[in-house]
Amino acid sequence: MLKYSVKRILGMIPLLFVISLIAFMFVHLIPGDPARLIAGTDATIEEIENIREKYGLNQPLYQQYFDYMANLFQGDLGQSIVTGRPVLDMLVERFGPTLSLTLASMAWALIFGLLIGVISAVKRNKWPDHLSMFLAVSGVSIPSFWLGLMMIQLFSVQLGWFPTGGIGGFETYILPSFTLGAGVAAIIARFTRSSLMDVLKEDYIRTGRSKGLTEFKVINRHAVRNALIPVVTMSGLQFGFLLSGSIITETIFSWPGLGRLLINSITARDYPVIQSEILLFSLEFLLINLLVDLLYGFLNPKIRYEEGS
Repeated sequence: MLKYSVKRILGMIPLLFVISLIAFMFVHLIPGDPARLIAGTDATIEEIENIREKYGLNQPLYQQYFDYMANLFQGDLGQSIVTGRPVLDMLVERFGPTLSLTLASMAWALIFGLLIGVISAVKRNKWPDHLSMFLAVSGVSIPSFWLGLMMIQLFSVQLGWFPTGGIGGFETYILPSFTLGAGVAAIIARFTRSSLMDVLKEDYIRTGRSKGLTEFKVINRHAVRNALIPVVTMSGLQFGFLLSGSIITETIFSWPGLGRLLINSITARDYPVIQSEILLFSLEFLLINLLVDLLYGFLNPKIRYEEGS
């Protein structure tokens, strides 16, 4: 497993190189001149040119990319064009709030998603199954921005139970984590139901029932563990989506995380911050996929990681 992990990690390097190139080109295709935005509407041409020269924006694109990669290999992500702060410091500062919100969202999404999925599979074609799938379809179908606004209107404005935004105590996590995790909980529920229904048709499940095992033991000890194997992959990918896809939720709830920073950076054409965030999100996906693969082997001991795989 160690050789497999090292091989996968080394394989990430050329992929991240390609991603950095795509991100660089994408960012520079965004309409607008960051130098003009920073200088303001009343700035002279000379002031704008000075800003371009200060941040290397007057150089050819290939030279800007080479300089960016040279700094990147030294662990330097550059400085924000807007604030002048090191980009690395800004990402570290914003990563904590995003990670805490993502973990809170994923925690309750897993708990409710797995619970609803198991109940739905065990009570197939009965009213708990119909109710669970109705909730699952609703969770997938409702846009997160609409759900977030409705949550604020109901629980913050009308009832006054929770704050409308910002980060603080436990109560500040409830609305944004529910908004962010609703779709994931629905997906986990539907995926768990489908996987568990397939497992319940296996011969060893019928054998366990014929030996006199209670339904609880059959479901808990045999069916659920095997049904979780494909769910793990899907949940890992969903965690990656949550970690990098919280842009809308963080904006709605004024959450000081990476998603809100990305929106502000795109608006201000802050190239170094945008490029670094895209690269960070890509690295997160790659690492999460690796962890999911390793977790596969823990859940199913039959899986072996060969040196040549």
